[in-house]
Amino acid sequence: MPPKCKFAREEIIKTALDLTRKEGIHALTARALGAKLGSSPKPIFTVFENMEEVQAEVLKASKALYAGYIQIGLQQEVAFKEVGTQYILFAIKEPKLFQLLFMSEQPQKPSVAGILPIIDESYDQILQSVQSGYGLGGKDAENLYRHLWIYTHGIAVLCATNMCSFTAEEISGMMTEVCRGLLKEIRGDKAK
Repeated sequence: MPPKCKFAREEIIKTALDLTRKEGIHALTARALGAKLGSSPKPIFTVFENMEEVQAEVLKASKALYAGYIQIGLQQEVAFKEVGTQYILFAIKEPKLFQLLFMSEQPQKPSVAGILPIIDESYDQILQSVQSGYGLGGKDAENLYRHLWIYTHGIAVLCATNMCSFTAEEISGMMTEVCRGLLKEIRGDKAK
């Protein structure tokens, strides 16, 4: 008969997520996780095959936490702008998880046009918010989304790595200015 599990699967995942939140994914080792649980690493492996499985669960939990931020943004009146604000807020409040999800090296180098559907499971919902919020179709909506994501990602990276801090007003103002400029360009406003 296999040994009785000392910790529930959910307890191990929660502790692993908390460890990753504080110290980053590279700190998530069997020894460190066992210590956080107040145990040796051995009980972890009565529930999980290996640490890769634990890391996969942490990644899944991180994505779920991030998706919660995005859903808050999507429920706002100016949904696309608020999605960007929530993206930056996630970087500020959860810098190690942001780094895990959005600053990890990719196995292959996707094109800038193809990166968003790969890294963000909320891509279709966010794209829909661009289309309905700004009255843009297909390629124009994708273009606006891509450009604003690049800009927003830059702000988020600066925040997640403690390179800069911004007030909520600064973030809102910067995003509004860039969005207006892009919309003018996309819609072909010739009054330059």
